Amino acid sequence: MAKKDWGFDVRDMDKRVRPQDDFYHYANGGWLKRNSIPPYESCWGSFLILRYDTEKKLRAIVTKLQRLKVAKTGAPEQMVRDFYRSGLDMKRRNVLGMKPLQPWLKRIENIKDIPSLVSTIAHLEKIGGGGPWGAMVDQDIKDSEKYIIYLHQSGLGMPDRDYYLKDDTESLRVRSAYEKHLEAMFALMGETKAVSRKSRETVMRIETALAEISMTKETLRDVDKTYHKKSLRQLQALAKSIDWKTYFTILGAKPRSVVVMQPAFLTAVSALLVKEPIEDWKTYLTWHLVGGGASYLSAQFEKQNFAFYGTALSGVKEMKPAWRRTLNAVNGSLGELLGKLYVQAYFSPEAKKKIKTVVAGLFEAYEARIKNLDWMSSTTKKKAVQKLHQMTRELGYPDKWRSYKGLVVKPDDYFGNAVRATLREHARVVRRLKKPVDRTEWFTTPQTVNAYCSYGLNTIVFPAAILQPPVFSIGADDALNYGAIGAVIGHEITHGFDDQGSKFDGKGNRKTWWTKQDRMRFEKKAKALINEFNGYTVAGGLKVNGQLTLGENIADLGGASIAYDAYKLHLMKTGKKNVGGFTPEQRFFFGLALFEREKNRPEIEKTLVLTDPHSPGKYRINGPASNLPEFYEAFGVQKGDRLYRAPKERAKIW
Repeated sequence: MAKKDWGFDVRDMDKRVRPQDDFYHYANGGWLKRNSIPPYESCWGSFLILRYDTEKKLRAIVTKLQRLKVAKTGAPEQMVRDFYRSGLDMKRRNVLGMKPLQPWLKRIENIKDIPSLVSTIAHLEKIGGGGPWGAMVDQDIKDSEKYIIYLHQSGLGMPDRDYYLKDDTESLRVRSAYEKHLEAMFALMGETKAVSRKSRETVMRIETALAEISMTKETLRDVDKTYHKKSLRQLQALAKSIDWKTYFTILGAKPRSVVVMQPAFLTAVSALLVKEPIEDWKTYLTWHLVGGGASYLSAQFEKQNFAFYGTALSGVKEMKPAWRRTLNAVNGSLGELLGKLYVQAYFSPEAKKKIKTVVAGLFEAYEARIKNLDWMSSTTKKKAVQKLHQMTRELGYPDKWRSYKGLVVKPDDYFGNAVRATLREHARVVRRLKKPVDRTEWFTTPQTVNAYCSYGLNTIVFPAAILQPPVFSIGADDALNYGAIGAVIGHEITHGFDDQGSKFDGKGNRKTWWTKQDRMRFEKKAKALINEFNGYTVAGGLKVNGQLTLGENIADLGGASIAYDAYKLHLMKTGKKNVGGFTPEQRFFFGLALFEREKNRPEIEKTLVLTDPHSPGKYRINGPASNLPEFYEAFGVQKGDRLYRAPKERAKIW
């Protein structure tokens, strides 16, 4: 086997491409040519394959549970088994049609004035939203030991406000597809062609009005522009037509103050509630209720929902098989129940022990980097190191598992199961308001192939599912592990010090702990990265948004740098050895490129570049590589090569 020596299959390379010109395709070109995107996926690559492999492991667990003839009601096995069973019972779902929605459809139909409209919006919020604004409970970023309610803009059916407001080719394509989708969904609800067209016009008018008053995605990234603490009295003055006391009572909360993330939006929404006819608001809420619940209804609703969100937006040719769609729902509603079973079956103590060692090396390397920065003052460096020492590391799974006690799960009530789980989660989240912040809480599940950094908790989290080949393997070459999972770990640590994370101190409070001069130097360096990524293009000539992707690009560059440093520290203990004709340093960069290996359909590529804060995979490798002197040394990059940048033009932040 070609990869037996070090874990990387050299057949995946394209040696006709020079690494100095395009390292991404040099390392991955062979794989990209040999592999096609499955018809049920919008993209395919290391990350997606790992997710699919994880789903197959989860399927094995739930399939085994299906064979349980007797399971105590309320036991984890019973809840997972029956939720999964209810989703696969398409015959029952088809018979029910829209019937599961009747209690909420009736509530919408009974709206007669603005007070009843607001109370209905509150009730819909409890089952997952659907109104023009949303509410959530999270840490107060300026008082990180307390929870507070955040009110935020919402209410759009397309992924971003620009799809409603711009007339470029891609916006027009998506908008046209969305309008057809709206009409098709209203027709499935039983409306005539003429009424469906009128309903579509109503929804588009209201959603376009919401888009016009919505904050841009670039501004949404700025934590300082989305924090406006208000007393209830101030909130009432800000949005006069909304009875906030009643709204919060329905949510089960009695807040003294809230954070309004977009005050101008909320004021405009308050006026919009009065301006738009009550009947039109009923049409709008009906659409969001049905659209939001479509994947839990009959096959017709599920297929139509897929036609827009799957095919039009993402280019996917076929729906995923029923077991994958249902498994996704079980993960969403019973995540930690299924996660506990997954960890028991697939995450070894040896894997956790080794990843702890890798993480420790990353922190050691990061501290050295901070201390050696040439642009940061000693005062700020000291505080940065202190924050790094305060950062906690969550690996594999939470120490304390979430309880689902009392949740009723039935084998013949798919939509009802989802609603009961959502209502239970809503109640759990609202109860936070009476408690101090739980710094051990996880915001993802162990079976999730991803990782994250929490600014407020100053925590980095790496679920068990991402700690698998090819991202991480006990038996793989250390160079690959450091290049892949090491860079991911470094990426998440760096988020604590990116353009937004750096605004939070070691306790998770929004606090200015940099000197003014340091911040100015940082922003100058960040500007170089913004300009660099603004120059990259994807399908249809669309450009990467350097401002939107800034935080992720800083984290990618920092993650690769720190992982490389940590690997060099590791080599000092183990010694250097060439394998397969490649140096340890070169093999590190193969690991980096391996993790971002991906093929995308044009539709999803365009959707992502317009909405996603991450850059496309190719640029997440070639971008950092073109800035890292370590890459230049490893592959002999010289002036005239396509990845070459003059030393003074190279971005270096952390």
